[in-house]
Amino acid sequence: MAKLSLFERRRRRVRTALRNRAGGRPRLSVHRTGRHIYAQIINDADGRTVAAASTLGEKSSGANVDAAQKVGKDIAAAAKKAGVTTVVFDRGGFLFHGRVKALADAARDGGLEF
Repeated sequence: MAKLSLFERRRRRVRTALRNRAGGRPRLSVHRTGRHIYAQIINDADGRTVAAASTLGEKSSGANVDAAQKVGKDIAAAAKKAGVTTVVFDRGGFLFHGRVKALADAARDGGLEF
């Protein structure tokens, strides 16, 4: 078996811990790249994406903290529209810092509970 990268090890550890304490709640999954940041709420029981938001279609100055805050507010609004109020936060292998933290805080301010 090939050695896993630190990112992949962190991602697997976070995902395993989430499964143990999710309790049937949907998962707010975050992915970030150098140019964009993406968030989606996934119902793992059905295997369906309930709501999604990203910086893809915008003419912004990249995926900075301000853009992450906007995506957080957008995903909270989309979740409310879909009837989701409580989620479990899945940061993947990303550290809870900077853009990921800004997105999470904005989602909490928008009404999501996690």
